[in-house]
Amino acid sequence: LRSQLLKCCATASSNHSRWVICVNGWLLIRSPESYNSMCGRFTLRSSLNLLAEHFLFSASPDISLPPKYNIAPTHSVATLTAPHGQRQLHWMHWGLIPNWSQGPSGASPMINARSETLPEKPSFRQAFQKRRCLILADGYYEWRSSGTDKQPFFIHRSDHQPFALAGLWENWTPPQASTETGQDTPQPWHSTTIITTEANEFAASVHHRMPVILNPSDYDRWLANDDSQLDMLQSLLVDPSNSNEMTTFKMTAVSRRVNKVANDDPQCIEPVAIQQGLF
Repeated sequence: LRSQLLKCCATASSNHSRWVICVNGWLLIRSPESYNSMCGRFTLRSSLNLLAEHFLFSASPDISLPPKYNIAPTHSVATLTAPHGQRQLHWMHWGLIPNWSQGPSGASPMINARSETLPEKPSFRQAFQKRRCLILADGYYEWRSSGTDKQPFFIHRSDHQPFALAGLWENWTPPQASTETGQDTPQPWHSTTIITTEANEFAASVHHRMPVILNPSDYDRWLANDDSQLDMLQSLLVDPSNSNEMTTFKMTAVSRRVNKVANDDPQCIEPVAIQQGLF
């Protein structure tokens, strides 16, 4: 059976109509079209040196960071945690897998977590208490519906500088070792989710939800391994300061090229003219 699954993964990897993801022997099949939820795509075009300078972490010279124009669920995303108060860069699977779960299932991965219900949802409660992170981005996409038509928009800072999305992360360990790698001990799978909140006036013209964009002055509080101020932390999410820092942002209509996950190039963010009827 395992050889059949591996063959399936190999043959489906070039088929962009569906995704096949193997996670330590688990098979997860999903259609890309099922991931157009908020927030379902974003960019990270900034250089590693710029990110290290902006977010105050040490960048290893061994790390390669090519620009990404169409980051999608199940991709590896750049995150920051701060064990012992020191910010560290990590790569995590986008789609939270709770540490108590049996592993990836056929259900849609948990790419978003609603800020209003974090303390009460079993899937997010522990991570909210102990495992908070920053997800690094410099733009995100949202689709505005008009009848049967969906127009993508690229939302970014006017100066194209990076910013941090509020995130949660988990360690999930598979129940048995992977025979492909020959490992005696299963390796943990690091996964993350983006926290969303009610859209502010700027973002609501496209969608009623938006990712939480943290104020830099709140980074340390969000990353601290402290569960004594959860009410205060949740208030940062439900009612973010300065309306999610959106006063310096722009919203640009872009090509539907971004709809296809395989497209990951500068053309995804090129502005396009749209019909006035969409508004």
